[in-house]
Amino acid sequence: MTFTLAIVGRPNVGKSTLFNRLVGRKLALVDDQPGVTRDLREGAARLGPLRFTVIDTAGLEMATDESLEGRMRRLTERAVEMADACLFLIDARAGVLPADEVFADILRRKNAHVILGANKAEGNAGEAGLIDAWSLGLGEPVRLSAEHGEGMGELAAALMPVAEALADRVAAVEAAAPETDVALDTDIDGEALDDTDEADADTPPDWLPSAKRPLQVAVVGRPNAGKSTLINKLIGEERLLTGPEAGITRDAISLGFDWAGTPTRIFDTAGMRKKAKVNEKLEKLSVADGLRAVKFAEVVIVLLDAAIPFESQDLRIADLAEREGRAVVIAVNKWDAEDHKQEKLAELKEAFERLLPQLRGAPLVTVSAKTGRGLDRLHEAVLKAHRVWNTRISTARLNRWLDGMLSAHPPPAPGGRRIRLRYMTQAKTRPPGFVVMCSHPDLLPASYSRYLVNGLRDDFAMPGTPIRLHMRSQADKNPYKDKKNWGTPSRLRKHIGKPKPKG
Repeated sequence: MTFTLAIVGRPNVGKSTLFNRLVGRKLALVDDQPGVTRDLREGAARLGPLRFTVIDTAGLEMATDESLEGRMRRLTERAVEMADACLFLIDARAGVLPADEVFADILRRKNAHVILGANKAEGNAGEAGLIDAWSLGLGEPVRLSAEHGEGMGELAAALMPVAEALADRVAAVEAAAPETDVALDTDIDGEALDDTDEADADTPPDWLPSAKRPLQVAVVGRPNAGKSTLINKLIGEERLLTGPEAGITRDAISLGFDWAGTPTRIFDTAGMRKKAKVNEKLEKLSVADGLRAVKFAEVVIVLLDAAIPFESQDLRIADLAEREGRAVVIAVNKWDAEDHKQEKLAELKEAFERLLPQLRGAPLVTVSAKTGRGLDRLHEAVLKAHRVWNTRISTARLNRWLDGMLSAHPPPAPGGRRIRLRYMTQAKTRPPGFVVMCSHPDLLPASYSRYLVNGLRDDFAMPGTPIRLHMRSQADKNPYKDKKNWGTPSRLRKHIGKPKPKG
């Protein structure tokens, strides 16, 4: 069992930089602009022999009202209460500010184990701030440089008592637990269990979500579509920062939870605006972080606003998910505010079929992240899309199907020579990918490939999922094409011709 460490402090003291240093990857966005981090981001940290969970938090602000800064502060205070230990960072170069003194007093009351870290203390510039840090009354400050990796050994030594205390608590709990006389290989009545149980005989497919490999789901959409509100409703707690302001989320935050019995890791992404409107460096980093989450996801939920669905940016986002080969589910949010639901639903289905033909048949679900209505149908749609995305079809069935498709509509004959499709097999899943061996694949028009793809969707029940179809020519079986196979001198002369007579 590992302990949890929350990194807190004023904005722009280097919390996210230290977080990235501890997890060994650039997970959190880092910029010179203060207040980049807004949500809580968790990561598996490694520091010497210690293994623990580290939480990157938003910068502590003086605001306590319902403003964005006030909501960020409450979220950070909640992380402090959840954590086993708290690392309070100050800027050694700026010294101890009045806000640092206020926050130090708050941390003393909220968390039993607080470690004081003086960041940006490399060189002589941080000496004065390091001395001032003693005035906070949190003990000896740990001299750190998150940017250059200095002071990591001292931080590990400061965290060692936290790990030892947690180990002692776990040992005490295990010692106090009542012992059972039932062996692990017996049932409740003490009878031996049959190893040849029917449940073991039917081994589930390896693509089914499990605790070790949870279902990866990304929620994407335009700003203010309700992505964070939806995820908060799904996990049952106010874990992500929400509000009426557009563009609150900046990092792609991943959260693990049990979704109606399905182990799931869900990614909340920043709202994606049109590329022409994205000018700030920070927003570009946020969008790039969201695109990376789409690439790692298995199922992508494209969240639309019921008031303004299927705008050009929505279509671009859905097309991006399809081009990345992800299973796609279209969810229309804020359905509780819609008055004429039946008429609106008919309009949505018609627009979906017309504007996104490449996702024909993908699930379209109406939900309300505010009230929670429709979330059970969203869960069913995600599982169905994931199952279709992992579809595998036997080669025998594919070739019987191919014969029928060729009989119904033979391929064209450019220049009077018929293109022959001889053989078909499935090369991969996630998404389903197929290979057709044929003659002259470069001459086969794209319309005939679409004909085959649409037939695969309809005949093998694969609606909405991306399908990759590749045409390949059969290997040339001419044994004399390669010089190594020319063989005898007579065969060699046959290929290179008779030598010209001398003179």
